[in-house]
Amino acid sequence: MYVIGLTGGIGSGKSTVAQMLADKGAVLLSADAAGHEVYAPGQPAWQEIVDAFGRDVVAADGTIDRKKLGAIVFADPAELQRLNAITHPRMRELMRGKLEAEASRGTRVAVLEAALLFDAGWDDLTDEVWVTRAPPEVAARRTAERSGLSLEEARARIDAQMSSDERVARSRVVVNTDCPLEETRRQVGVEWRRLIERLETPSARSGV
Repeated sequence: MYVIGLTGGIGSGKSTVAQMLADKGAVLLSADAAGHEVYAPGQPAWQEIVDAFGRDVVAADGTIDRKKLGAIVFADPAELQRLNAITHPRMRELMRGKLEAEASRGTRVAVLEAALLFDAGWDDLTDEVWVTRAPPEVAARRTAERSGLSLEEARARIDAQMSSDERVARSRVVVNTDCPLEETRRQVGVEWRRLIERLETPSARSGV
């Protein structure tokens, strides 16, 4: 199985590109979905998060209130590092297990979608990395519109992540999303065809 790591900052169009790849036949695995699993009540990370950040981050239904938690960790790099130390190792093992399950099913191409792919060191689970890119002001506007955050809060989250330039430097494929949707779709189609051509040559390395 060949694994594409798909990364990009918040608001960069990553989920849109992930869906386009799924439409091409790739199996999509979302780190955000894995995050919801490790945050769930009854999971070890749930108790560690409560111990680290207090009962105020627990919603009325017993789940972690990610908006309250986000307000804490994105305002303080040390707090963000503390949260990541709790969640990232568990998310990594969960994603590894999901990739192994897909490989055993005979899946040809899987996409591991993760904003923190490089930050968390998960790129070694992949065979190549694609990155989505949009100007910070565009990404902030998209994030604010879909999440209810203010532009300032959205920019703070963008600034807390790895820079777009660093992600680009470490990726094989760059998909620009500050353009009409059909242009993004065209870029994805071109890169997908190139990928399939590589996979059909003997030199392509098999994945997980």
